[in-house]
Amino acid sequence: MHRVQVDALSRQPRQLNMASEQTYTITDLAREFDITPRAIRFYEDQGLLAPARTGRARVYSKSDRTRLKLILRGKRLGLSLAEINELLDMYGGVRNSAPQLERFTKVLAQRRAALEQQRIDIEAVLIEIDSLERQCNALLGHNPEGAAAARAELVKHIDSASTA
Repeated sequence: MHRVQVDALSRQPRQLNMASEQTYTITDLAREFDITPRAIRFYEDQGLLAPARTGRARVYSKSDRTRLKLILRGKRLGLSLAEINELLDMYGGVRNSAPQLERFTKVLAQRRAALEQQRIDIEAVLIEIDSLERQCNALLGHNPEGAAAARAELVKHIDSASTA
């Protein structure tokens, strides 16, 4: 049996020999990758996937499955759908092409820099939290008068915020 499928890379129709090629349903892929069918349809709406159709049913090829796997890997790395789409479009069936690898290296470097900055920001917030916890514990545990004053100040702050 032959069906027409729109190639996800070239956006051109292609023949899909369903009798000889491994195919998957949307449910198969959703279960395999632990995502919802709606997520897969979203990736289709974004132009990242283009499965064949038999009537209204979607029929995914092995290459569609691979694209979905790469999409999910890109999302796990924190890449945007636009970045994922760019990388997938560059792939074009050529494995390890120099332009694709160079672009992917740049995208990874940018992602690494963003994550390093987030780590610095998180560490700064954790230091501030540690400091505030120590201050609160000192007030509550060793200085009952200071704890009472802190509570009074908090009540005053809450009252002034509720009347403002």
